[in-house]
Amino acid sequence: MLKPDQTALILLAAGRSRRFNDGDKLAEPFLDKPLAYHVVTALERIPFAARIAVVSGTELDFAALGYDVVENPDPSLGQARSLCFGVERARRLGVEAVLVALADMPRVTAAHIHRMFDAADGPATIVASSDGVSPMPPALFGKDMFDELLRLEGDQGARDLILRGHHVIAPPAELVDVDTQEDLRALRELYGLRTDGLPERPPALIRDEARRLD
Repeated sequence: MLKPDQTALILLAAGRSRRFNDGDKLAEPFLDKPLAYHVVTALERIPFAARIAVVSGTELDFAALGYDVVENPDPSLGQARSLCFGVERARRLGVEAVLVALADMPRVTAAHIHRMFDAADGPATIVASSDGVSPMPPALFGKDMFDELLRLEGDQGARDLILRGHHVIAPPAELVDVDTQEDLRALRELYGLRTDGLPERPPALIRDEARRLD
């Protein structure tokens, strides 16, 4: 069985944010911090062997948060290239597995990640998240899968690879992926944050709604 202390966390934070239109999506404020720092905070107490952030053109300082930062000089080559940079760094560290997470998924929880490790079964492990319909990141890969990960190309990332893996279901609201301005607006509205004149809701109401989603 794989354990976090044998595993490198690879945080993919090098997307071009083409669908977001303007600015650094990952630095957009959400609740009390930049959007990308929510998954960082959620996973900070999991004892990973290493934490690797693959970045491109972001103002966020992942190194200050304990990450080994790898620059992707050309994110136009797609998410798979960022994943390759992370896997290459992880392999040099001699880890047994990698846990791949996306910086624009702010509601991922540590409890879900621990369930993924419970489902792991050794070096050939492929464990992905699912909303009950489609597999998606975060995803866990044993070291026997590193060569296949390094052969991936384009924007599909490891999508085809995780289709054949084990899928751990989480509530859809926990696997929200913020791709567009509209996605971020909807997420802010969920928490009663001011969005284009939307009135703020009382904190007690916000907490009740968040509990129902979790």
